[in-house]
Amino acid sequence: MLELKNISFEVNEGGQDIGILHDISLTIPDGTLTVITGPNGGGKSTMAKLIAGIIKPTSGKIFFNGEDITDMSITDRARAGIGFAFQQPVRFKGLQVFDLIRLATGTKLSTVDACKYLSAVGLCAREYINREVNASLSGGELKRIEIATVLAKASKLSVFDEPEAGIDLWSFQNLIKVFEGMRKDIKDSSILIISHQERILNIADEVVVLSDGKLVAHGPKDQILPDLAGTMSAVKGCGKGLLEEGGEEEC
Repeated sequence: MLELKNISFEVNEGGQDIGILHDISLTIPDGTLTVITGPNGGGKSTMAKLIAGIIKPTSGKIFFNGEDITDMSITDRARAGIGFAFQQPVRFKGLQVFDLIRLATGTKLSTVDACKYLSAVGLCAREYINREVNASLSGGELKRIEIATVLAKASKLSVFDEPEAGIDLWSFQNLIKVFEGMRKDIKDSSILIISHQERILNIADEVVVLSDGKLVAHGPKDQILPDLAGTMSAVKGCGKGLLEEGGEEEC
């Protein structure tokens, strides 16, 4: 279980402190898929980076399974069971997909076992296992390979920062299937996704809404989504995002 207690985060720009997150307290229970959503600039990605340990809060505490991890590094949090998938996956020149998955497990993983993780995210293992993790892979392929590494880590908490960003419609549809499969398998672990997309919101157990760095809503999907209905619209075959100041985000 993840607990955020009175978390605030500020940055200094031009000698002035600017608040990004304001006194947020939040619990992410085990066995759930939680989606954090809200307007652009609301603090969603900042929240994900705080949980992963990429940045540290200005004030407040973060607990994971009862342990204070506020000052823990991203490496130590990964060892504690927190997996993080970046909005833009990292490309590793010279590193093969098999090597990446084996590094994620921290064991001498066999090729057969590595292929199981690729199959779980909808990739043909024979075509990808020896591919180099470089520019030859599309954004959708990289996203699914990164998710495969998160699966390989067997993380107790898997955090995904806007996984739909920069991928095509076909990849987005497959991404939804991957998350639906993960959702069925979680027991003592949990999944946290930062997303605007209605189709991702619809597979959530709980929804958290951040706006202007403040927690404005948190609860079961069926309770929260009706209140957001006025700011969301669906497009056949693709979930449009939350409307942002009169504009639109599309996958």
